Amino acid sequence: MTIPAPSKLAYVPFVSVDNMMKLVHHIGVEQVLADLARYIQDDFARWELFDKTPRVASHSTEGVIELMPTSDGQVYGFKYVNGHPANMKKGLQTVTAFGLLADVASGYPVMLSEMTILTALRTAATSAMVAKHLAPKGAKTLAMIGNGAQSEFQALAMKTVCGIENLRLYDIDPAATAKCKANLADSGLNIAACNSPEAAIEGAQITTTCTADKQYATILTDNMVGAGVHINAIGGDCPGKTELHRDILLRSDIFVEFPEQTRIEGEIQQLDADHPVTEIWQVINGIAKGRTSDAQITLFDGVGFAIEDFSALRYVHDQLQDGNFYQDLDMVADPDDPRDLFGMLQRAKR
Repeated sequence: MTIPAPSKLAYVPFVSVDNMMKLVHHIGVEQVLADLARYIQDDFARWELFDKTPRVASHSTEGVIELMPTSDGQVYGFKYVNGHPANMKKGLQTVTAFGLLADVASGYPVMLSEMTILTALRTAATSAMVAKHLAPKGAKTLAMIGNGAQSEFQALAMKTVCGIENLRLYDIDPAATAKCKANLADSGLNIAACNSPEAAIEGAQITTTCTADKQYATILTDNMVGAGVHINAIGGDCPGKTELHRDILLRSDIFVEFPEQTRIEGEIQQLDADHPVTEIWQVINGIAKGRTSDAQITLFDGVGFAIEDFSALRYVHDQLQDGNFYQDLDMVADPDDPRDLFGMLQRAKR
């Protein structure tokens, strides 16, 4: 008996790690970062259309596993992501991820994708998009505190989107700094490896903290932060994990993605539940003010939100229209008669 071939509706485009890397190099890393920043900003500008909920998190002593869902009413998306800081000592990634887009009208998936690389790209693009709105005008120097897997993406996004020319690096592990500096050797950035966070932030108009330890930490102390700077605090992303001294928060104007999530996971978990914050989508739409003075300290308390992943998946899906950079997965059981799923099973019997 001939076993029926899967229908066209059974196949879902799958973007593997290999194809994601090929796609990024085909377009160019910096161009992808610029494109993602634009897609994320466009989706933040239509913020009110989206379903919004804090991510669903399963915490353990080793780390966290999370689901991040959202929908704009036409397309649904979610990301699976973990964060396990001790993984690096085992030779494993701290963060891995995959994601899916689906058609709201039918519920059928339309794309499955790796998101370990894509999350690094979208996180950097979000940081740069926010800094474009909040950083001092003419900012040229970035301090990157934490030189792990995210650092090169952050630096290139700031260069491409914000015009950063100088990069000052610090990590408690000098090997991480050496890795980052070597990887960015041909980037066109002027790079300095620093022996302390104080040295790294000297003269920097933008400081990004991106560390991984799942603990209350003080990567920046109050005396290290002068007037007129912008801080991207993106390492704290779960309860009990912070990077900044509380006094820095009290001196800063704080901008967030989704307050209900950030108050649980971000730097502002250190503050009262009603401490004032501004949602970055409001700045993008001109509803709220961003930077208002040269002396102002602006702080982006970035924890990552599902709409950013939706934007990233939407961008990748838009790049697949020429038929390249994906493979078809036989993923959806789609019998000729929707009522005869069992018959489909039986006909596949060998």
